[in-house]
Amino acid sequence: MARLSGLALRTQRLVMEPIRREDSDDLFEAVVSQDSVMRWLATGRADSRSAAEAMCDDHVSHWTRHGYGDFAVRDAATHAFLGRVGLRNRAQYGVDLGFALHPRAQGRGVAGEAGRACLDLAFRRLGLPAVFAFVLPDNAASIALLRSLGAQTDGTVRSSGLHCLRYRFEAAATAAGQHVVHDGDPDFQLTHAPGPGSPDDRAVLRDGVPDPSGVNGLGLVWADKQHTLTAVSEDRPVASAGWLLRDMAFDGSRRRTAGLGGVLVHPAHRGQGVARTMISVVVEHARAAGAETMTLLCRPDLVPFYAQLGWSRLSVPVTFRQPDGARTSPLSTMIYDLANLPRPTVGVDLRGLPF
Repeated sequence: MARLSGLALRTQRLVMEPIRREDSDDLFEAVVSQDSVMRWLATGRADSRSAAEAMCDDHVSHWTRHGYGDFAVRDAATHAFLGRVGLRNRAQYGVDLGFALHPRAQGRGVAGEAGRACLDLAFRRLGLPAVFAFVLPDNAASIALLRSLGAQTDGTVRSSGLHCLRYRFEAAATAAGQHVVHDGDPDFQLTHAPGPGSPDDRAVLRDGVPDPSGVNGLGLVWADKQHTLTAVSEDRPVASAGWLLRDMAFDGSRRRTAGLGGVLVHPAHRGQGVARTMISVVVEHARAAGAETMTLLCRPDLVPFYAQLGWSRLSVPVTFRQPDGARTSPLSTMIYDLANLPRPTVGVDLRGLPF
């Protein structure tokens, strides 16, 4: 069975496991109660065990939604809790690499080792197009760490109301040089390629089911996808999703939009979070390509699934083109905002074939 990043990363000195609610006491002692750590986090100071519990709950929810997130970092030899390091998906900014380590773990290369493991996960396993980091301007130690890992300056942002410097990692420029062990399926990875994907791969994913999306009965002509993300395990496709970029009209105004479609998961690999992570990564590729909003058309019974992933349902009419003219979509329309733009209140025109 294909599994993503869901268990542990192991390096020479560290064991990194997804944060659990049971880690709240360790998180409190190592991070939340340490003013020298919390002063550098955009979330600000906190000093209660209930705050640590709330943080752990938030981390657990993030893992459930995206299939990646923050790790509890422990010493491989002593199992001592050293802090948390991981990948955080921010709807308005993308995926960022964050650190919060106990003072005893600082100055020992722990942050660099854990950071390289997360970047290895992000680029080699998940196929993300970029990873960001946000740091307060006076945090010289973190800035030096980010640069040592290969980050480049990428402007400024406001995070939790604070002015932050933004850094950007890309796969080609990211520091490597350490061995990272991924528990779960060691061969699993997500790969991005231009074009609509292989017909043979789609046939494998359908597994003999002629209409897994349940839309053939609508008699629609669909647009070819411009990009495809494929999940591969043991050299076989286990899931895929396609998308295209197009200028669409939201309440009559042009908006650069990515249309998501063709989400397929092989029956043997459903229920393991593959689709959730794949969709999360597709969003980041669309963001990197300049999309301001993402749109998808789906059956009504799939609306709750996408809502759990942060998509919202439109209640306005959505039109698209067919060979015989314009039609109003008979499917539910979901959108994912990437640029804090207003929701349409009148209608959306996809300005082309549906996807």
